[in-house]
Amino acid sequence: MQNSAQTSDTSTDEIKVLEEKIHSATLPPDLRQKAVSMISRASLGFKYGGYFTGFDQVANYIDWIVSLPWDKRVEDNLDLAHAKSLLEKNHYGLKEIKDRILEYLSVMKLTRAESKFMRAPILCFVGLVGTGKTTIAYSIAEAMGRPFIRIPFGGMGSALDLRGESRIHADAEVGLVMKALRRAKYKNPVILLDELDRVAEHARADIMGVLVELLDPEQNMAFVDHFIDYPFDLSEVLFIATANNTGNISTAVLDRLEPIQMPSYTDEEKVIIGKSYVFPKIIKESGLTPQILTIDDNVWPQIVRPLGFDSGIRTLERTINGICRKVARNLVEGKGASFHLTSSNIKEFLPSW
Repeated sequence: MQNSAQTSDTSTDEIKVLEEKIHSATLPPDLRQKAVSMISRASLGFKYGGYFTGFDQVANYIDWIVSLPWDKRVEDNLDLAHAKSLLEKNHYGLKEIKDRILEYLSVMKLTRAESKFMRAPILCFVGLVGTGKTTIAYSIAEAMGRPFIRIPFGGMGSALDLRGESRIHADAEVGLVMKALRRAKYKNPVILLDELDRVAEHARADIMGVLVELLDPEQNMAFVDHFIDYPFDLSEVLFIATANNTGNISTAVLDRLEPIQMPSYTDEEKVIIGKSYVFPKIIKESGLTPQILTIDDNVWPQIVRPLGFDSGIRTLERTINGICRKVARNLVEGKGASFHLTSSNIKEFLPSW
């Protein structure tokens, strides 16, 4: 009898916790009613059956719906001077792309001032690896003051990864879109759809079908995740996409995107990027200072091209990382207090390939 009473007390406490979650959360009225009905059924199950076998699923569902930002939005920063200075600080060159971003922000600012509702533009940065597609998307989010969430599409093998699974399945999961919104905590984040062209071949048609719904302003106002099973308004999300090429992206999806070509970098541009952008960042991350490590200007061409031509800056970043690591080790081992890299000693610090 005592065990039965303890079970009853525990179940009552668990039901109360769920009820408090529902009452303290901001939910659409009919979704709230749906959740209350689920709790009532769970309560009856405890009362007459001792334990309601679906309680864990009910608790998980309620945890999800109360965690989604149904009406929470972050205030946009549409100050063009701020956006321009941040883009210049984070990215060298790319004038046309920066101008396009500033044009979009200008239109958003004007429509907001006139109290008009504007659909967020869907930019798609297309280019080879290492050309800065992901980082410029992050800079847009930073400039606007919105949270940034990345959804990787590389190797995605099912449309259910995006849309979620129905709760009738025991191991059902919420889709990546709803997971992104929960992490963002606001309903108007910047969501990066990264590498759209790299989804698994067998699932491409299904995934592209879900993408059409995600990116279409007529449909994404009521996007339904199978697990949540209730429409969520995605119209305030700023979607940005990236791809290495557009060949594997369906025509219907491309029709809803504005492809922007990311250029490859020349050796001269990489020297400037290496000296002014990558090196100051990596030297700080490595625990060094500009006083500890200096590099002669005539050495940079060797750092930029240790192997051969590379369209992006990934190899450049790895090379500078390797140099900083070797200097850090020499510093810790007491082999010097400062290091000056010249054409005569640079080979000692370049990584071995």
